[in-house]
Amino acid sequence: MPTAITENGRDIDMDSPAPSTSLRRRPLTSRQERKLVDYLDERMLDLTRNYKKRSEETSTLKTLPAYLEAVRRLLALILQIPPIDPSTGLRIAYLLHLTGDVLSSIPGYTLGTDNNVIQQTLQDLIDFLDDLDQAWLSVLQGQIWDPERGEGVDLIVPVEEATTLKSSPPSQTDLTRLRSLLFAGQSALEEWLSAKQVENDAQATQADDVDDVSGMLSRLGLLHEFDGLFSQTLDYLGGFGESVSRNILNPQEEGVME
Repeated sequence: MPTAITENGRDIDMDSPAPSTSLRRRPLTSRQERKLVDYLDERMLDLTRNYKKRSEETSTLKTLPAYLEAVRRLLALILQIPPIDPSTGLRIAYLLHLTGDVLSSIPGYTLGTDNNVIQQTLQDLIDFLDDLDQAWLSVLQGQIWDPERGEGVDLIVPVEEATTLKSSPPSQTDLTRLRSLLFAGQSALEEWLSAKQVENDAQATQADDVDDVSGMLSRLGLLHEFDGLFSQTLDYLGGFGESVSRNILNPQEEGVME
């Protein structure tokens, strides 16, 4: 039975639509995978094009909120890829690609000078990065994504299919790259916010309170959330060696892929 991949409730021509239960336990066919790869490549190329011309009137991504909305749609699409071989590697590869693009692109945007706008934009950014953190936790554990719950759930398969379905864990290369992307991304965000704070300090009068980055985030009520960026993924990566061996299916009446 074909597996449906949808975006905004619309089927992306991955053959015929399928019930949600099929999405949970069947890999993409070769034909579906080729179509999805072509579609994702085009969407990510379009994202890059519009980001590069973000200062131009023709760009659809002139602001950080517009950019985040676009990458949210891509993230939701990537997470629909079933975590079953040979599709497992596809989901990991595209999520790595998206993560790298996002973390390197965010500092290219300006925040403006209005404190209310800055607070709203940074809250939107935190919410997205929290979604990305939750997405990675799900992918690293080989879970399927439940968009209604906003989290991963274990993949349950009937016992008769348990011996034919496999979900391979990420490679050590993937884990190393992910860890590097997250640490580099955190540093880039800190530098970006520091540059914004220097700009604010330069505009401040002697009567104004001058904050460091932590002070600015605390004043905006966002310090705790920024301090916790990617905490779930990084915590899981720290104990990943103990988790890989659990990616084995040993069903009785039904199996759970972990």
